[in-house]
Amino acid sequence: MPPHAPAAPPIHAPLDSFDSALGHRIIDTHIWAVEQGLRGTESEQLFDGYCQRLVVHGAPLWRAHAAMETLHPQWNGYGYTWRRDLNAIHPEQYIFKAEDEQIWLKSPFYRLIERARAGEPEPWIRRRIEQGPEQRDFPVLEEFFGQGGTDYFARLFTFGENGDPSHGTGVVYSFTADRPGGFSEEDMSLMQATLPALSLAMKADAGHVIASGLLGAYLGADAGRRVHNGAVRRGSVTSIHAALWYADIRGFTAASDAAPGAAIVDLLNDVFETLTASLRARGGQVLKFIGDALLATFAFEAADVETTCRRALDAAAEAMAELDALNAARSAKGLNPVSVDIALHCGEVLYGNVGATDRLDFTVIGPAVNEVARIEALCEPLGRNVLASAEFVAALKGGDARLEALGRHALRGVREAKQIFGLAPILPRAAGEGDHAKHGGGGSGLSG
Repeated sequence: MPPHAPAAPPIHAPLDSFDSALGHRIIDTHIWAVEQGLRGTESEQLFDGYCQRLVVHGAPLWRAHAAMETLHPQWNGYGYTWRRDLNAIHPEQYIFKAEDEQIWLKSPFYRLIERARAGEPEPWIRRRIEQGPEQRDFPVLEEFFGQGGTDYFARLFTFGENGDPSHGTGVVYSFTADRPGGFSEEDMSLMQATLPALSLAMKADAGHVIASGLLGAYLGADAGRRVHNGAVRRGSVTSIHAALWYADIRGFTAASDAAPGAAIVDLLNDVFETLTASLRARGGQVLKFIGDALLATFAFEAADVETTCRRALDAAAEAMAELDALNAARSAKGLNPVSVDIALHCGEVLYGNVGATDRLDFTVIGPAVNEVARIEALCEPLGRNVLASAEFVAALKGGDARLEALGRHALRGVREAKQIFGLAPILPRAAGEGDHAKHGGGGSGLSG
């Protein structure tokens, strides 16, 4: 095995003056990376631009990879693979799966991270993979050698003290050459002198990506985007016309009293994922989860009123069908079925920041919000799981054959009785009918 590398890689080529050709290349690349970071250039474009500049400066770069950890409910990392022969850069998202464990443990990136955890600053690895099997001590290096690789260099930069999760914990790079003899001393010096500036620019974008992802996960895509773009002042609200979609689990209080906490959390996750999946493809924005309830909006900005309301109705109908499938799966495990009620309404609402000076909520308020919750409370008395207001049905311009008039009913706190419509009961699907394939991750892990 090759000996451990020193803590910091040396500048191989002599650099007596920045007036030399190498000095000019270093200055040019360094200034470019800083300017791109200040402009907020995205990591994919940053890494693509950096690799292209290395090639322009004469480096025999064939393949390069950059990867970063992140804070996201679905992904634990993302990366980019650049290939000169394909003239392309490929983005990747990583879900670390059990079957990838052995591949990861035998990768150069894992070795670098372990050395960083042991206290080594900015660990790096270089392997002259054309020089013999002893230089190919990681399986991926044997793979690169088989594809024409001659030289491999990898380096890790940690963000903050022991890794800063709010900006990602760091960035790890690998660069593979395909020219006999590999990277020259000047090539290595150029990379070693300019990677810190590139990493600073990557860190800036990583912080932006993490903030966007967390705001979207906790506030919803639209609300998160508005907050990230500066809508943070208390009392700043926008009047929007929207379809409202309010769902609540029937009998949840009694069910939660009779089941252990972990089972209740699993139930909520399964139900909310089922409901949200029907909204996701139709432009519905989940604004908030309120205990066992969900409030979503379909703004009329992106499509006409009829189309938007029909999407909201389609989402409710699909949710009911998928809940039947969920209950079939729960019954097979000996678990009790779950019943969900949904109310559909539309109207003018105020959308924005409400709360205290130091604790805000990005929400919707207005009579229409109160009314949709009151309509949902009628589901059980009327024996339906999906109810819609007259305003919602009127927006459909001719109605919908799936909706039946159920008469006028009083809503608590509302002066006049309201005409209510119900979705006709949906027959349960036969076993296996309409099952959808589950979608998985976007990568097998960070291997190098």
